[in-house]
Amino acid sequence: MFGFLSKLFNSTSSEMLNELLADGAVLIDVRTRSEFNAGHAKKSKNIPLDEISKSINQFDKEKTYILVCASGVRSRTAVNILKSHGFSNLYNGGSWASFL
Repeated sequence: MFGFLSKLFNSTSSEMLNELLADGAVLIDVRTRSEFNAGHAKKSKNIPLDEISKSINQFDKEKTYILVCASGVRSRTAVNILKSHGFSNLYNGGSWASFL
């Protein structure tokens, strides 16, 4: 079942994501500010989904980004928004809780 959900939400294995983080990937939490303030992964940066397009200048096309939310749906949308702006080193990390 996880394989199906992984493909549905374009998520990547947690091992690979942890390797990317160890290599300098940036963890972006796209949940609302109130959700983020209620709990978040260490070293994650909060850029709510509705602010992604306005925050393009905060991203570097040379860096790798892992986007997370509560379930993987909003982070998938954020990945697609960034791809439409020419970014390519993007991963849907699914739930932020996987990075505790």
